[in-house]
Amino acid sequence: MQKTIYDVKRHVPGPVWRLITGPYWWWYNRARHRLAAIGSPQRRSSIRAIKTFSDRHRGTRCFILGNGPSLKQTDLSLLRDELTFGMNRIYLLFDEIGFATSYYVAVNTLVIEQCADEIKRLSMPKFISWRGRRWLRDDPGTIFLDTDYTAPATFSTEASGRIFEGSTVTYVALQMAYHMGFEEVVLVGVDHKFASQGPANVTVVSNGDDPDHFSAGYFGKGFRWQLPDLRASEEAYRLAKHAFEAAGRRVLDATIGGNLQIFPKVEYTSLF
Repeated sequence: MQKTIYDVKRHVPGPVWRLITGPYWWWYNRARHRLAAIGSPQRRSSIRAIKTFSDRHRGTRCFILGNGPSLKQTDLSLLRDELTFGMNRIYLLFDEIGFATSYYVAVNTLVIEQCADEIKRLSMPKFISWRGRRWLRDDPGTIFLDTDYTAPATFSTEASGRIFEGSTVTYVALQMAYHMGFEEVVLVGVDHKFASQGPANVTVVSNGDDPDHFSAGYFGKGFRWQLPDLRASEEAYRLAKHAFEAAGRRVLDATIGGNLQIFPKVEYTSLF
C-alpha cells in the first residue's frame, strides 16, 4: 500500500498533492493527538515536569550522542562525567561504555512501539513523543513531549509546547538542550550518512545486520524502521544553528568522519 502511494505521488504535482493530502496528514499526525491531550492528567503532569527542566543547566555544556557507526571510533569514556543526551536505541551501548546518558529522547513511533519494554527499564529522565503514549502510558519515568512532523517548521525554545521533529530525533534533543539552558551543545556520532537507500520516510523491514548504526543489531533483522530524510533534517539543523547563535550559544559537531556540514566542526579529543 505504501509503495502504491509513493508511486502515485511521483506523478502528481507537489502543490496538488499537498492540497489533496494535507487535511488527512494534519489530522493523522497532529490534530487527533492534540485532541487526546486535552484534559489528560498525564499530559498535564508532563507539562509541569518539562517546565522544571527550564534553564536547569544554564551556562554549561552537554553532548548529544547520535547512533552512527562513528561511535565505535569515539572514546566515549571521556563523557562519563559530562551531561549527555542519548536517543532511540543508544542504551544498547551502555554496558560496553559503563555508564548511561543523563537524558533520553525518542519520538519515532516505530522505535517506541518495538522498544517499549527496553525503554521502560531506563532510569534517567525520558522524553517521549505523546504519539507513543499507548506503549508507555504506564511508565512513571516517561515525560511526554508534544512533538509532530507537520508544518510549520519551527525551533522551540520552550519545550512544554509544540516541538517540531525536523525529520530526526537529534533535532528534538537540540530543542530540549536549549530549553535546559545549555550554552554549548556538542554532537557526537551524528554521521549523517546511510548505506540503506530508498525514498525518504518509507517504512522498511531490516533483512539482516544494520550497517548504519553503532551496532549490527540496532535495527537488526525484522526491525521496522523509516528511511532517513537527510535534506529535511539539514533544513531543521539550520533552524537550530540560527536559534542557538541568536542567543549567544553554539552547537559544535565533533562527529568523527561525519557528513553533516551545518555546524562548526571540532576535534573531539580537543574538548577535554
